Amino acid sequence: MWKTLALGAALMLWSSSALAQAQCNQRKSVIDLLASKYKEAPVAIGVTNNGGLVEVLTTGTGNTWTIIITTPQGLSCMVAAGEGWRGVNRVALDPET
Repeated sequence: MWKTLALGAALMLWSSSALAQAQCNQRKSVIDLLASKYKEAPVAIGVTNNGGLVEVLTTGTGNTWTIIITTPQGLSCMVAAGEGWRGVNRVALDPET
């Protein structure tokens, strides 16, 4: 039984790694693919501590969304995707709390 569980875990890790590698490409290619296939465009961006760029892309209606991270060298990887994106209004925090 333990051998079966270990083999299953190894296969899941291998397939996750292979899938992750397949979801990386030059930024322009990733942006173009998401625009043409899902009609997604960037709605939020941020710079990471190591100089990477994190972007949230979504459709105008929020039906689908994707989060990508781009390295300073221009390689973009899709790290998460889903449905039902909703933007939120920023709320100022009370300095007293």
